Amino acid sequence: MQPEKIFAMLLALLLTGVVMLLGWRTLQARPMTGEQAMNATQLQDIYFGMGCFWGAEKRLRVVPGVAAVEVGYAGGDTPSVGYEDVLREERRIHMGASHARNHAEVVRVRYDPKQLDLMTLLAVFWESHDPTQVGGQGNDIGSNYRSAIYTTTPQQATLAQQSLALYQQNLTAAGFGKITTEILPLRHYNRAEELHQDYLIKNPDGYCGLGGTGVKYGLVAANHAAAALDAAALQEDAQLVVYEAEDCPYCEKFEADVLAHWQADVPFVRTQSQQAPNGWVLAGPLLATPTIVLFKKQKEVARFTGYPGDAQKFWQWLGFHMLSAEQQRIAFDSGTELPGTGEHLHETRPGTYFDPISGAALFRSDAKFDSACGWPSFFEPVAGALVFLQDDSHGMHRIEVRSASTGIHLGHVFNDGPPPTGKRYCINGNVLKFTPDPPHA
Repeated sequence: MQPEKIFAMLLALLLTGVVMLLGWRTLQARPMTGEQAMNATQLQDIYFGMGCFWGAEKRLRVVPGVAAVEVGYAGGDTPSVGYEDVLREERRIHMGASHARNHAEVVRVRYDPKQLDLMTLLAVFWESHDPTQVGGQGNDIGSNYRSAIYTTTPQQATLAQQSLALYQQNLTAAGFGKITTEILPLRHYNRAEELHQDYLIKNPDGYCGLGGTGVKYGLVAANHAAAALDAAALQEDAQLVVYEAEDCPYCEKFEADVLAHWQADVPFVRTQSQQAPNGWVLAGPLLATPTIVLFKKQKEVARFTGYPGDAQKFWQWLGFHMLSAEQQRIAFDSGTELPGTGEHLHETRPGTYFDPISGAALFRSDAKFDSACGWPSFFEPVAGALVFLQDDSHGMHRIEVRSASTGIHLGHVFNDGPPPTGKRYCINGNVLKFTPDPPHA
C-alpha cells in the first residue's frame, strides 16, 4: 500500500464523515446506476482487475455502451470480505503465514452487448494497464492488485482468450514479456464499501495509479497491404464483410458453423484485407478476427467481433440490425402479434416458410391448416428446425417454439391439431418469411 494511497484513504474517510454528519448524501454512489436507459434483460456483467480500482472504475465508466460500474473484490478463496480483510490477508501471504488465494480489486462492468461490442471493452482493458507485470500494478504491489478478467458466460471467456492472444502478439512485437492476466469464471464477488464507489468523482484530485504499456490493442498491420474489396461487386443496401486472417482457428470455426450453411438474404464476402471496400467507410480499426461488419449505404452500421463458438449469438446480432421493431419484439422478447394481424395468415400457395434471419426452413405449406385461431398454424415442422421450451408465463403452462438456427421466439405448440400429428404449431406470422415454390414447367 503506497503512502499517497493511504493519505487519500484517510482524507476520503474524513470527508465521508462530514457528509454523513450534515445529512447531505447527493455525492454517495448508488449501486450500479445508469442502466435505466437500457433494457435490463439484455445487460451482462464482466469483472476487470487492473490494479487500484479507483482509476480503473473511472476509465471504464466512460466507455460508450457501459450501463453501470461499481468496484469490489473477487477471485479469492474467502466468500465474504471487505477492504481490511483483503489487506490483512495480503500481509499474511507476504509473511508466509497464509497460502490462500486473496481477492483482487476489480471493477464490475455492466454493459449492453447490443450497444457495446465486448472486444471494444476488452481493448480498453488491455490498453489501460500493464498486463505483463507480476504481483501488482504500477506502485501498488500485491496479488490483490493483479491483472484479471472474471467472466460470467462461456462466450465472454472465449472472447477474452482471443483478445489475450491478439494483444500478446502486439506486446511481443513491442518488446514486452508474457501476459500474466488470469481469465477465470467469476468467484466470490463482494461489492466494496461506499467509500470506494465513484471515488474519483467524489475526490477529483485523488490517487489513480492507472497506467498502460503504450501498445495499442488491435490487429497488426501485416494485412494492410492486401487489396481492398471491389465495391462494385457488393450490395449497397446491406452487405456483410467477414474480415479474416491466416491461421485463425476462430475464423475456421465461424466458417464451419455459419458460413458453410448460409441461406440468409443479406450477402457476405470474405477478405483478409483490413480495409473497407473501395469508397466505403469502416467506423474504426479492426480489433480481432473474425470480425463481421454490416455495411449499409457504403457505411458500417454494426460489427460482430470475434467468434465465441455460439452461432445463435451471431444470428441474434444480425437479426437485431435487420429485423423491424415489431419483429424484434416477437423474436427477442417473446412477444405476440395481435390475432388476425400477422403476415401469411391467409397464404395458400405452395411454398416454404423460413426463419427471417438465417433463412433456415421451418415449415412447408402442405403442413399448414386453418385453425381459426388468428395465427398461421401448422401440424408439422421441417425436421430439426425447432427447439421446444417449457413456458409458464402469464399463469399458463405451454410449450414454446423457437427456431433451432437462431433461437428466436416463434410461438407455441398445442395438442389440438389435426391428423396425422395431432399438433397445432401456432406461429407468429411476422417472424416467418414465405417463399412460394417455383411454377411447374
